[in-house]
Amino acid sequence: MQPIHIPEDSHDHDLLTFEQFCELIHTPPRTVRDWRRRDIGPRWSLFEGCGRLYVAVAEVRRFVSDAIASGRHAGRNAAEGRSA
Repeated sequence: MQPIHIPEDSHDHDLLTFEQFCELIHTPPRTVRDWRRRDIGPRWSLFEGCGRLYVAVAEVRRFVSDAIASGRHAGRNAAEGRSA
């Protein structure tokens, strides 16, 4: 598995698109959509009139940190129905 690396120059208030998030955490979009449907993973933002999902870098950091602290891989937990 490849490590998840959030660039140091990314500020907490910066936004990532859904696609950027999937690429960053090396997880297929279909899996992340399933997590979202089951309220697993980061909190997403949808801006009216835009139709795209965004996530704040701070939320990505929280999600990754929680997955590391739990000692479990986020993808495995989602597949087993547990939150990361």
